Amino acid sequence: MLLTYNPSVSPFREDYSESRRLHFYDRGENIPLVVDGVWQVYRGMAQLSQVSESGEEILLGWAHSSHFFGLNLTHLESYHARALSELYLKWYTIAEVENSVELTKMMLSQMIRRQQQTESLLAIAGLKRVEERLQQLLQLLKREMGEPIAQGSRLKIRLTHQNLANAIATTRVTVTRLLGQFQRQGWVSIDGDRHLIIHH
Repeated sequence: MLLTYNPSVSPFREDYSESRRLHFYDRGENIPLVVDGVWQVYRGMAQLSQVSESGEEILLGWAHSSHFFGLNLTHLESYHARALSELYLKWYTIAEVENSVELTKMMLSQMIRRQQQTESLLAIAGLKRVEERLQQLLQLLKREMGEPIAQGSRLKIRLTHQNLANAIATTRVTVTRLLGQFQRQGWVSIDGDRHLIIHH
């Protein structure tokens, strides 16, 4: 959904983020991916994944805080993006990226952050014990989408037990059981809006 567009303003000025075309996607919506451009997150969070031949979703990471994503940034044929929250995106053509030094620098910086995120997910996937995988995933989520509060860090995005289970290749029932265990141990809690809090 196109929200704003001002063709008289250059997208490469210092204040371009306020005048750029914005597209809105509601939580749970799939984001269209085409080859002639890239998306940049303006506000919110998208989940990036690959869909296996059996229809299972394999988590690749999250895009937020000015991250770029799109078909031009992957070799995966079944690349998939979905809004994890209310999501506002900016669209850039490949020509715009190639012709802007500022935009290219920004993309490089954000791609380094995404690579670090992907390496963290790979390290988590290599852990044998499910309990340890979930613990490390929560620490990664704390870094990626946590906001400081008195008790620790609150995840800004509400994730389901199935979201967490898909991320660490286990079942929703196992995640529910482990989160209950973590709550009894005082390591995590859930607030009134169903957001996870990871305690100090």
